[in-house]
Amino acid sequence: MTTTEEPARREGRIRDAARTRAEILAVATEEFARAGYTGARVDEIAARTRTTKRMIYYYFGGKEQLFTAVLERSYTVIREAEQDVDVEHLDPVAAIRRLAELTFDHHEAHPDFIRLVSIENIHDAEHITASQTLSSLNSPAIDVIRRILEAGRAEGVFTADVDAVDLHAMISSFCFFRVSNRHTFGALFGRDLTAADRREHYRTMLGDMVIAYLTAR
Repeated sequence: MTTTEEPARREGRIRDAARTRAEILAVATEEFARAGYTGARVDEIAARTRTTKRMIYYYFGGKEQLFTAVLERSYTVIREAEQDVDVEHLDPVAAIRRLAELTFDHHEAHPDFIRLVSIENIHDAEHITASQTLSSLNSPAIDVIRRILEAGRAEGVFTADVDAVDLHAMISSFCFFRVSNRHTFGALFGRDLTAADRREHYRTMLGDMVIAYLTAR
């Protein structure tokens, strides 16, 4: 009886632990994005989950480690999306546009990611720098962009002297600003950058800008 039931119990405990960690991370993501690293409270995170402050410390070690785990989870999501994008069958122009659209769609769908990155920049990226997971988490998009740029230059389509990291920064800056600064931009200029009726306008505009830069004669 013991030999047949014990593995099931262990598997159940493992599943429960994974579910508890995932629930804590989901709530912690919302809380850190809302209140910032300094303003977020572990007590509040515990109150919103089916666990205790003591259990949060057991799973993550403390507030700093919890925030680092939230960052690691958030960056892993976008890295997985970059890895899954299929552009190998596209011509260089269409491939670059598709990658730009991927970043546009992800940043729009994950406003908490934008806030977390802004918060981490306020703290001089100290948590990312200290995280072995994040420091070794390469961006698949950089390798894909590099291959597309090489193909575009070989075909004589791309003429701009730009490397993959700079192009990635160019794409990310537009997508990031559109979400991070939507409130201040709206207050100053009376235009909602995230308005649904202008979404395709900005999505197309991003691709047009990138392609125009890469193909300028």
